[in-house]
Amino acid sequence: MSANLTDRPSSHHKPRFSGRRIADAGFSRSPAMSRRDVLLGGFCLCCIPQLGFAAAETTGLEEIASGVFVRRGPDVEASPGNRNGIANIGFIVGRDAVLVTDPGGSLADGRWLRSEIRKHTEKPIRHVVVTHMHPDHCFGAAAFEEDRPNIIGHHGLGAALQARGEFYRQRLAEILGPQEVGAVVLPTQEVSPDGAEVDLGGRVIRLKAHEAAHTTCDLSMTDSETGLLFAGDLLFVGRVPSLDGSLLGWLDELQKLRALDAKKIVPGHGPAAAEAAPAIADLERYLATLRDETREAIDNGMTIDEAVETVAQSERDRWTLFDDYNGRNVTQAYKELEWE
Repeated sequence: MSANLTDRPSSHHKPRFSGRRIADAGFSRSPAMSRRDVLLGGFCLCCIPQLGFAAAETTGLEEIASGVFVRRGPDVEASPGNRNGIANIGFIVGRDAVLVTDPGGSLADGRWLRSEIRKHTEKPIRHVVVTHMHPDHCFGAAAFEEDRPNIIGHHGLGAALQARGEFYRQRLAEILGPQEVGAVVLPTQEVSPDGAEVDLGGRVIRLKAHEAAHTTCDLSMTDSETGLLFAGDLLFVGRVPSLDGSLLGWLDELQKLRALDAKKIVPGHGPAAAEAAPAIADLERYLATLRDETREAIDNGMTIDEAVETVAQSERDRWTLFDDYNGRNVTQAYKELEWE
């Protein structure tokens, strides 16, 4: 049985928006770091804006099931034109309240989402779920301050944001301007390894905290009313995944997602909803190829630089942004597997 959320308020108490901020909006701009600088620093480049990329408008909301709305993020890098709105984000409407998942990639993106919610319902926004710490999924949280929601995340999310949040915020501010980025908002409620439930009024959302996979703080959730599984970035469809946690762990967690036997799944990147079984299988194939060919490269005495040029190249035509992320995935896999 799922445990209750830590410090969950009673249904008669509207929670205070107490997400602690680890930085305010104003600071001096620093020179932009190159992609190589960031890679060498060990940070995931997923969704950090890049100068020189063309602007791409995000798409509108789609009601993929009754009361479930998702904005499909475009399969591009972040840019000023899309305000870092490149992830799949949306909301679920219950009888009594609204739950947001994820809040968006910037303050501007979050404000857009909030305005879209208000076009569909005036019910209170009581919960904002942040599925992990990457900037395209978390920086919109500040846009919901006036709603005073619970900010829900994996039990490791707070520590991850403390470690990386300010770095991510500064990189975003260099492109969008500090006024468009917003503060780093830490979770007010954490999901333990036992899981948790949120009741929106006759509509229960079940949350699961995963072991290290895409990141060290991945959260998924299931809508009890429709059976939809919201995988966050545990699932990429069409867009090459970014490895920032554990390759072996990710393969294990995909098995756990499959065991939930969901028919439809909402990925963190890709279509607003997809058939679960083939979508999981595609990602599993890529990750298994990455694992097997990295092990082979290590066994053959290849250096990391040599492995980057060869590992998983058979997957190149199957994924967008492959050349931007596969090399880093190989590097991360090599570091994880070389001491097996």
